[in-house]
Amino acid sequence: MKLSGEAHKFDLNDINTDYIISGKYKFKTLDMKELAKHVMEDLDPDFYSKIKTGDFIVAGSNFGCGSSREQAPLAIKNAGISAVLAKSFARIFYRNAINTGLPVVECDTDKIEHGDRLEVDLSAGVVRNISKNLEIKARPLPEVMIKILNDGGLAPHFRKYGGFQIY
Repeated sequence: MKLSGEAHKFDLNDINTDYIISGKYKFKTLDMKELAKHVMEDLDPDFYSKIKTGDFIVAGSNFGCGSSREQAPLAIKNAGISAVLAKSFARIFYRNAINTGLPVVECDTDKIEHGDRLEVDLSAGVVRNISKNLEIKARPLPEVMIKILNDGGLAPHFRKYGGFQIY
């Protein structure tokens, strides 16, 4: 699975799920297209107007810490972000992201700057920074996770295969 887009870098660690999608919206609507308009707005109020379909969120360590709400990865995905690249992820966010069909990439994000053009190969575990002509090693995703992502998340994957499959 290969992805390409522009980096939108938040040079921060510990970006929690309330920064991803503020808890104040979870009682107003469950419409993910509407929630997507508010992704990352506490860190950048104009974020949604700056992104294009296929772009990436890039961050430091422990991305997605905080609550276990699935709205965070779902809102990112519905905003058109193709993947989140970070040094590390909170485990519950990582699991929720894969389960909802949002690719997450663990890599060293220090050599990625805001606006860089990136290509990501999830299977090979490679991030190519086209703007800087360099290659960054990432943790490759296991084949089962690639299949789940290709199917749009865990629920569509189960519907496609009629339940759990051993790979």
